[in-house]
Amino acid sequence: MEDWALIRRLVADGVPQRQVARDLGVGRSTVARALTSDRPPKYERPAGSTSFTPFEPAVTQLLAKTPDMPATVIAERVGWTGSISWFRDNVRRLRPEHAPVDPADRLTWLAGDVAQCDLWFPPADVPLEDGTTPLLPVLVMTCAYSRFVLARMIPTRHTQDLLLGMWDLLSQLGAVPRRLIWDNESGIGRGKRHAEGVAAFAGTLATTLQRLKPYDPESKGVVERRNGYFETSFLPGREFNSPADFNNQLSDWLTIANARVVRTIKAKPADLLAADKAAMLALPPVPPTVGWTNRVRLGRDYYVRIDSNDYSVDPSVIGRLVDVHADLCKVRICRNGRLVAAHDRVWARGMTITDAAHVATAKILRQQYQQPRPAPEPPGQESLVRDLAEYDHAFGLTEDLTAVTGGEVA
Repeated sequence: MEDWALIRRLVADGVPQRQVARDLGVGRSTVARALTSDRPPKYERPAGSTSFTPFEPAVTQLLAKTPDMPATVIAERVGWTGSISWFRDNVRRLRPEHAPVDPADRLTWLAGDVAQCDLWFPPADVPLEDGTTPLLPVLVMTCAYSRFVLARMIPTRHTQDLLLGMWDLLSQLGAVPRRLIWDNESGIGRGKRHAEGVAAFAGTLATTLQRLKPYDPESKGVVERRNGYFETSFLPGREFNSPADFNNQLSDWLTIANARVVRTIKAKPADLLAADKAAMLALPPVPPTVGWTNRVRLGRDYYVRIDSNDYSVDPSVIGRLVDVHADLCKVRICRNGRLVAAHDRVWARGMTITDAAHVATAKILRQQYQQPRPAPEPPGQESLVRDLAEYDHAFGLTEDLTAVTGGEVA
């Protein structure tokens, strides 16, 4: 290739072809071919027949009908008996020619229009109350125009916790984007229907919660790229002792991350946030109803269940209806507006949370219940127990006994 370029340069400078051939030590025919060729010389082996060649038409026919058919199935259908690795290599070469076309448009985001939401599952050990380290979700919300990111770890991916997390992040943002974009997360909805409570949440915020169609990750690519950014820039070298510690470290790091220049927009998200929020909706005057809520009749066990954990309640309201409410941090149980139990919410699963005061109250109530009670008198009948003074009066024995006994009372 170097000789080809040098020959063309020397001849272009006016050096005769015979002298170029003599100086470079090549034949004159080589110089002539270099001048007539418009591309560098390249060795190309002529295509020849291989063991796969007889099977290629049948493989192509199968791929045309079913582009995602596994190579092992194709080998069985066409009767291949040779090396499966060699067969896979050839199928891999042919498959892109028959794959369906799925073009991805370039999207433009307007100020205040969209916030993309997603769940990130960090591969980190975050210990819970029972010492386990399950894979906990982190709710991530990214404003598409400014690329401003908000995120926090939540206990579960149930609808109640997803709505609690969204309301917490929107409260931190101080405004509501006109659209909240989700993929087909089961806690948000599936098919054509939102999960229970999602429509009411969006209506209270006066926003549109849009769920993307399957196989459309590009429409949520802004937040998807942030998830990868977390794993490469936030997680390395960090240790966490609780979900609260994780959220504190993540919040501090996001302050730094939102002040960095984003390559695609050549600006800092913190600098564009004001313009983004100016085009958003204001927070509603009345907060949306979010969280775990339930009304149950308290049983003799005096515990109520939230998610998978049991929390104790004041036993004095056994048999009565109580209102249960839980957010990401607290659990509260009320009876007619009066607080009868308050606990910190536990993120571990299958645990029993007991207040010592509730156990003491239950012991007193149990002792009172076990004491014998006098049998009630039948209606319309007087008691058979009479005061002895009534008999003294009936027999005339009510005079002063001191006069009879000389002033001494026996």
